[in-house]
Amino acid sequence: MSFTAEVRDELARCAPECTYCDVSTLAALVRVCGTLSITGKGGYQLQVATETGAVARTMIELTHKILKLKTDLTVRRSILHKVRNYLIVLPDQPDLEKALVLLGILDRSGGLVAGVPRHVANRACCRRAFVRGSLIAGGFVADPKGDFHLEIAVQGEQFARDLAALIEGMGVHARVNPRRGAYAVYIKSAEDIKMLLSKLGANRAVAEIEEARAVKSVKNDVNRRVNAELANQTRSAGAAQRQIELIEALEKLGLRRDLPEALETFCALREAHPDLSLRDLGQLSDPPLSKSALYHRVLRLEKMVEEARGETPGE
Repeated sequence: MSFTAEVRDELARCAPECTYCDVSTLAALVRVCGTLSITGKGGYQLQVATETGAVARTMIELTHKILKLKTDLTVRRSILHKVRNYLIVLPDQPDLEKALVLLGILDRSGGLVAGVPRHVANRACCRRAFVRGSLIAGGFVADPKGDFHLEIAVQGEQFARDLAALIEGMGVHARVNPRRGAYAVYIKSAEDIKMLLSKLGANRAVAEIEEARAVKSVKNDVNRRVNAELANQTRSAGAAQRQIELIEALEKLGLRRDLPEALETFCALREAHPDLSLRDLGQLSDPPLSKSALYHRVLRLEKMVEEARGETPGE
């Protein structure tokens, strides 16, 4: 089961906080993945198509519980994608128009409602239920082992912006983006995704996100340390090679035999250990020397070579 399916299933099992929350959840389900059509007799037919069992189960349960309406369910299995397709149909029946008004799909004059109807999102708990239903119906939550991303695909710009405003009212930053004739209400921040799922009651999903973030943090820290160590080793290897070349230059210029004891000791150590850093090389000295002390000896050798070649120091 994908992480999105796990989140949807967990949200679908959340208990309503008040007697009106189920209406808000059902309204969101119908609005996000439902299709309303007018029959030849001037009546209505509502279809809800989904590949998510949680959506189908919730849709049928709430329709029977709240609306007391007849529903027809057709289940098909896609051979190509190997998933079930659920088609829930509410055929034309006496109380269907009243139900559509109750759910905020139609207004009292029979016109379509463009945004989120106020009466189904009047209370804070009902607003949470509406967002929860929208996420169950059209939501996607990326596996936290990869990138953090949550989005809800909806139809209609006004509805998308109203839904984003409901999420903003919960203290979570949401954005709206047009996408292939539809709209996506999306969240990119891991903290915001955690906060939203926590407020909606998906505590198991929140725990998985926290665990994934902890693992990512450890991996990132290890990678930073490894990269820093590799960079240090590369710099040390480059510096050591330049010091070997400096010693060879001393030999060619005939300066090696007249070196002071301290400088000769450094040259001998470097030739014996061409791969060590100055810090490690200093530990082999007798007595041990600091990295700074050895670096100053390198500078003295560089100055001697530059003066012998008639160069200006630092060129």
